[in-house]
Amino acid sequence: MGPKKTVFVAVFVFLLLFPFLTGNAQANTEVYLFRLQMNGDSVRLSDPRNISNNEGYDNQPSFYDENSVLFAATRDGQTDILKFNIEEGSTSSWISDTPTGSEYSPLRIPATDEVSAIRLDIDGLQRLYRYNTDNGTSELLVPKMKIGYQLWYAPDILVFTVLSQDKMDLWMTDFTKGTSKMLQKNVGRSLQKIPNTNLISYTSATDQVLELRSIDPISGKTSTITDLKDIQDVCWLPDGSLVAGKGKRIYRMIISENAEWEPLQAFTDTNINAISRIAVNTSGTRLAFVAETSPETIVQKQLDACNRRDIDAFVATFSDDVAVYEFPNKLSYKGVTELRNRYSAFFEKTGNLHSKIVKRMVIGNKVIDEEEVTANDAIFKVVAVYEVAEGRIRKMTFIR
Repeated sequence: MGPKKTVFVAVFVFLLLFPFLTGNAQANTEVYLFRLQMNGDSVRLSDPRNISNNEGYDNQPSFYDENSVLFAATRDGQTDILKFNIEEGSTSSWISDTPTGSEYSPLRIPATDEVSAIRLDIDGLQRLYRYNTDNGTSELLVPKMKIGYQLWYAPDILVFTVLSQDKMDLWMTDFTKGTSKMLQKNVGRSLQKIPNTNLISYTSATDQVLELRSIDPISGKTSTITDLKDIQDVCWLPDGSLVAGKGKRIYRMIISENAEWEPLQAFTDTNINAISRIAVNTSGTRLAFVAETSPETIVQKQLDACNRRDIDAFVATFSDDVAVYEFPNKLSYKGVTELRNRYSAFFEKTGNLHSKIVKRMVIGNKVIDEEEVTANDAIFKVVAVYEVAEGRIRKMTFIR
């Protein structure tokens, strides 16, 4: 076995021993749209389209109507509400442009042309607003409450989660009556209407088990639907079955006493990873979901920025709490600020700098590169192991 192969086998074993890492930075995500065809128990997705196709955070799709999709999209360093026209195949309009904040989780308000969305201001204030789709003007909907997720139960009844310290509680506001009440404590996201009922579904963590539950917001009556295992984002199809995304697959569950998630469709596209937020239109003919950019794409952007000595683009590929190691587990330093300082000096002082890939392996969220580096007219080789989580490089290990 030659030295190169020995190194890569060692790295492969090393990767199997390390846990999957997660972080809090906003991922580089895209919104995909599909045709949805249902025929009895058969469900098929076709005609895939990346409808955001935009660098940065594009997320939280919902259907404005049968021909339009709303989602939060990155624009000029902030996140605004974008409306995509399906038939025209283009973005028909930007609904918001708030200089003092960014908008998330847009939904159409029933019986109106308006949209509600959560605004996170640059001073940290997080509130729910309604937006005029013609001129973008906004109005505060729910004062004083820090809202995480929302669902319109009726034109004048809103169900939403309120952030309270390190948890969320489920609330309801009746705008006609001017009343608000808490429905449940300690809930998750993915608020959904259950087809052909007067119920909504929500996630709840009980005894460390993530469950999907139903609630009648008027009476407050709840019941357990199913154990979600480790899936957080679900959506109801018109026939009353559930769909969800995990990794590179879409799953479906037909609700029954011993219901299980069944694989519906797997994707080979390298840019469809960590599928999350799912939405289906009212007629059940379109499905949208969010997927993270491939780890390989993120790592390649890092390498290209390094070769250009573009420190801002280089640093943007790393999470805030990135950790840099020498193999096998010697911590060199931690944090994106320290990384910026070190690489700024390196870019400034190093002449004739260039890195090229000799060999690359991708295993899940890990990218292993054997690189040939030219610096100050010297050539040396190094193996770099990158671990990507939520669209950023969270860990980098060098084998020199």
